[in-house]
Amino acid sequence: MSRKRVCVLISGRGSNLQALLDAEQDAYEIVLVVSNVPGAGGLARARAAGVEALTLDHKPFGKDREAFERELNALLRARHVELIALAGFMRVLTPYFVNAWAGRLINIHPSLLPKFPGTKTHERALAAGESEHGCSVHLVTEEVDAGEILGQARMPISADDTPDSLAARVLTLEHELYPRCLAEYARHLR
Repeated sequence: MSRKRVCVLISGRGSNLQALLDAEQDAYEIVLVVSNVPGAGGLARARAAGVEALTLDHKPFGKDREAFERELNALLRARHVELIALAGFMRVLTPYFVNAWAGRLINIHPSLLPKFPGTKTHERALAAGESEHGCSVHLVTEEVDAGEILGQARMPISADDTPDSLAARVLTLEHELYPRCLAEYARHLR
C-alpha cells in the first residue's frame, strides 16, 4: 500500500503538525506544509523535518477568499496532494474549496463535537458546567465543525480548571488523537 500524500495547512506554531510529523508511518507522508501567515512557527518545524514549507498569505487577496483558495488548490494539485490535514488553520473555507476536496479534508477541533463548534471552546465548556471535555477529528464540510466525526478523545474537567489549563490538557489529547485518526483514514482512502 502506498502512503497518501498529505498537505498540512497551518496558521501558527504547529504543535499538531509536529505530532503528525513525529507519528508518520506507513499510511501517510507529509509532503507539503502551507501557512496563510508569514513567519508562522510551524513552517520552521516542517523545514526541520525536511518537508517543503510555503507561505500563501491571504492578505493580498483581500475579501476574496475563493481567489486565495484557488491559488492554494493549484499549489496542492501541482504537488499531487491526496489528503489535507488542517492543524490550527485559522480560516473558514469556502464551499468551493470544501467541495473540491470533499472526503479528503480533515480537521482537529478542541471540543467534543457536536458540542461547542467554532471558537472559545474551553471557555464555553466551563461556562456550561460540563463534566468532561476533549477533542474531535472530523471531515470538513461546508458547515463549520459539522462533518463526520472520525475520532474523539475525552477527559474529565477538574473543579480548578481554567480555559488555559483546559486548553493545555486538550492539546495533549489532540497530539495523540490526530495522528491516529489521520493514519486510519489514509489507510482506507481510495
